[in-house]
Amino acid sequence: MLITSLNNDKVKELCKLKTKKYRDEFNIFFVEGIDLISEAYKNNLLKHLYIIDGYENPYPSIPCTYISPLIMKKISDMESVSSYFGICEKPIEKPLGNKLLILDNIQDPGNLGTIVRSAVAFNFDTLVLSTDTVDIYNPKVVRSTKGMLFNTNIIVRDLNNFVDNLNEYTIYGTDVNKGIDIKDEILPEKLAIVIGNEGNGISDTVKAKCHKFIYIAMNKKCESLNAGVSASIIMYEVYHKWNIF
Repeated sequence: MLITSLNNDKVKELCKLKTKKYRDEFNIFFVEGIDLISEAYKNNLLKHLYIIDGYENPYPSIPCTYISPLIMKKISDMESVSSYFGICEKPIEKPLGNKLLILDNIQDPGNLGTIVRSAVAFNFDTLVLSTDTVDIYNPKVVRSTKGMLFNTNIIVRDLNNFVDNLNEYTIYGTDVNKGIDIKDEILPEKLAIVIGNEGNGISDTVKAKCHKFIYIAMNKKCESLNAGVSASIIMYEVYHKWNIF
């Protein structure tokens, strides 16, 4: 099948996937580029391909529709469009595991993408996103994860209720004034680390529920690190302490 009209109903539906409301309603999202599509395919979440006419379908078992370059430009979220556009189902939630990273109102798509990649690299079981954190299926976030969102458990929760039910976990906040150096902390078997908003840190209500506080020791000339870098360093330190190599 080949679609060439910008007024085609399917093209209009695909454009709606740029909105969170539509993604949530149908429990799907899109990925662009062969690398992201490959990760989706490996995780059995790729459901349909849209391919610029003249290119081959790399996954014959996946239904595909051919489209014109003009339509790809219309539905794409990228300045330099790819030849491949994939529709994916959202991953099914998995059990929490022992190492949780809780994100409290993270807003920058690049920060969230970095955190997802580091969570996979350093074996964190689950990322818990507050309801006011940027949508994990936002196209900018999806691209910045480099496909790693398909390789970790990501859930969205009201943190006030969620944290109250983490009875088996030690909950760590990040605080350079009240905390101890992460390198000096003896880590429990089950832990949850909270990373706060880029500008305001952890919300007061969530901070009040933390059991302990940690910080990253660094040169005093630098007042702070961004959320993505901070979370990555902390996850690395946990990974290193547990000798999971």
